[in-house]
Amino acid sequence: MTATAAPATDDPFGAPGIHLSGAGLMSLRHLARRGVSPSTKTIAGLPGGIVTRKRGRGSEPDDVRLWSEGDDRRFIDRNATARTGELHVRTHHDERDRAVVLMADFRPSMLFGTRRALRSVAAAEALALLGWRIVGDGGRIGLIVASAGEPAVVRPAGGERAMTAVTGALAHAHAAALAGSGKDDPPLTDTLALVRSLLPSGGHLVIASALDAPGPEMESLLTAIAERLSIRLLLVSDAFERIRPPGFYPYAMPDGRRGTVQTGRTAPAAAEADDRLAKLHACGVEGLRIDVEGGPESYAPLMERLDAVL
Repeated sequence: MTATAAPATDDPFGAPGIHLSGAGLMSLRHLARRGVSPSTKTIAGLPGGIVTRKRGRGSEPDDVRLWSEGDDRRFIDRNATARTGELHVRTHHDERDRAVVLMADFRPSMLFGTRRALRSVAAAEALALLGWRIVGDGGRIGLIVASAGEPAVVRPAGGERAMTAVTGALAHAHAAALAGSGKDDPPLTDTLALVRSLLPSGGHLVIASALDAPGPEMESLLTAIAERLSIRLLLVSDAFERIRPPGFYPYAMPDGRRGTVQTGRTAPAAAEADDRLAKLHACGVEGLRIDVEGGPESYAPLMERLDAVL
């Protein structure tokens, strides 16, 4: 059973499944965009869900810049032109400003895994795939990381630069979590409460967590936040949680202690995960299960489905 960090290696990407690297998460960009229609296509807003190219400009003012050859004279900004003596045009953007904050759970309980990777690594992989899809479609992406220490925060921004900041912050926060001493999980609600300052009303929050020890006020806090934000949950699940064959299992603790635990025959726990998702649905939170052993290839189509409803 993989429970904590392995000794450092010469591999710049770290031990597979245990360490995260910004470069590794950046490389998921191509997987995220595989088989996706160009970002210039969007739902036209017509009955039947007809997909067309969006035409024209948005109606929301965005910025004022110097006029250049080919600009539409209808968008000349009179005030800036009169003030500077040079032609300026006003740019616009679409009224739908999609801002999404990814919330990664790197608390001690997430640094656990029995197949392929730690739960925390699977959470980061799925969130990175989703983030690449969002910025590829012109949205803004931000990040907040829950851990035993201070949360890492990246405010929403757009483009590849935003994803560079997000993937770098994920890798740094994960390394810090692995290096930290063994502690009990702080309530997830402590970090969740910070989301309100990062997103405007109508924004989107995507949480990747196994929801261990979320805190006694979790459901009420989610219900309150769901009144102004769209919340989606990626419930990260390790194979050992779903089916536990009887036997003796070795484990390692963050402080280096090792031991063995014996388990008896248990029923599959997949229904338990479904029950948890159903309970969150009542709080206004939609979710899906991410199986750690599947890996990014299996997460990509799930993130495509999730991206479509954000």
